[in-house]
Amino acid sequence: MGSILQQPGVIYCLKLQGFKMKNKNSIRIFLACLLILSAILACDQVMGRPTATTETHPTGAVPVIVPTESLTANAGSSGLGDSLYPDFGNGGYDVAHYTLDITVNNIATSNLTATVTIEAKATQDLDSFNLDFIGFEIDDLTVNDETAIYSRKGQELTISPVKPLMEGGDFTVVVQYNGSPEEMQSAALPFQTGWVTVGSGSFVLSEPDGSASYFPVNDHPLDKASYTFRVTVPKPFEVAANGVLSETIDNDDSTTFIFEARDPMASYLATINIDEFELETMTSENGIPIRNYYSTGLPEEVREPFARQGEMLAYFSDVYGPYPFEVYGSLVMDTEFGTALENQTMSIFGIDMIDTEDVEGTELVVAHELSHQWFGDSVSVADWSDIWLNEGFATYSEGLWIEHTSGRAALDDWVMSKYSSVSAFPEYYPAPGNPPADDLFNGGVYVRGGLTLHALRLEVGDETFFSIMQAYYDRYEGGNAATEDFLSVINEVSGKDLTSFLNDWLYSEKLPSILELGLGVE
Repeated sequence: MGSILQQPGVIYCLKLQGFKMKNKNSIRIFLACLLILSAILACDQVMGRPTATTETHPTGAVPVIVPTESLTANAGSSGLGDSLYPDFGNGGYDVAHYTLDITVNNIATSNLTATVTIEAKATQDLDSFNLDFIGFEIDDLTVNDETAIYSRKGQELTISPVKPLMEGGDFTVVVQYNGSPEEMQSAALPFQTGWVTVGSGSFVLSEPDGSASYFPVNDHPLDKASYTFRVTVPKPFEVAANGVLSETIDNDDSTTFIFEARDPMASYLATINIDEFELETMTSENGIPIRNYYSTGLPEEVREPFARQGEMLAYFSDVYGPYPFEVYGSLVMDTEFGTALENQTMSIFGIDMIDTEDVEGTELVVAHELSHQWFGDSVSVADWSDIWLNEGFATYSEGLWIEHTSGRAALDDWVMSKYSSVSAFPEYYPAPGNPPADDLFNGGVYVRGGLTLHALRLEVGDETFFSIMQAYYDRYEGGNAATEDFLSVINEVSGKDLTSFLNDWLYSEKLPSILELGLGVE
């Protein structure tokens, strides 16, 4: 009846005589109302005037009139169609900003209460949409300040707002939840990802799919957003997160740390780390503030490999383009996790990644993660199959740092050593262009990816090569790119069609030769 009651003129007719047909006049009036109604409905069909339908609020108490246009709204996809991980991320909307307001109640268990606010824009008419979220008990969930219906299945949190969301419209999602993060195994590599609790605190290491372990998120690099982190921890613990520390609030028995990450960031690069820290600050030669966090009690020599970060920031700014963010720094946790990760503005290292007896070797790892701020963080992959655009570029940046500090002959030695490893153990270094989903970070995307860039440099010459790198960065800064995009820049800047050349390096099972260094010559 909701649609009938909205027609002009009909309400008046139904009210006449209290809608009681006690006599012939009442019958005539009723028949007249039906004629008026028929005429109005006919006009609606001819003129395309929208009718309406009724949806019921989840409580069942509030009828909501929804325009007929809303009936064209569809569910947003439960994945973004990534070629390796089609269920990663979600479609139908674009997130502009996340605010993570998290209170950690117990450091030993990472028990927390949280409110996450997501500001987004619908890219299609939506009657439901998904977020990626694992574990926790949801206490409340609203869309545009109205309680929404939701369901959960695996990693998918499906939300049905009371009123459909129209394409181009802004909307706000608020999710309140509590609990401890569940241990999460990455789909791409065999170790724990996301929020990891250790004896002295916790750290976040999320590539490629761990962010859903601690906050509801559109978890794919295609949907970048800015972030506010508001994290409260009991004293004497501290927090290190992405971006600029804008405020520290003393709450007597706890402390709230507020960080602002204002530049677009892929969700897997978001990080919150909790421990007792020693803070080291410096400024790069080109004016970038640097803050390094070290778990309290680590030996002083752990800091040595990070001493030249300022010089690295200035050097890579010269060869690639201006540093893309407000701040940089590194964090060393007093725990072993077998890797380092280029979290945006704050790379994270396990203590087992720091070899104090090989400072120069560890310095290359520092250079690798730092260079990711350009390639991986600012220019992010459009599809996870293009991971060599991250890791190959960062690996070659190690070689460039060697060249910068020790000369071209040292770079040649590095290239020959890497080529020899790939040639001797091809099973560990497959072609980088098609990594398998269960071995995303194989040796090929790193080492053979880096050799691909050096071969390109030799093919086009130094001046053209660095022009290619700068043009690629400039064109896709703050966004996403695929291998096809990089190839397009190569061909455009070089003035040559190097498609076959690049394909051989990226997709051929046989390792191409580097004639200039006598490599691969039989």
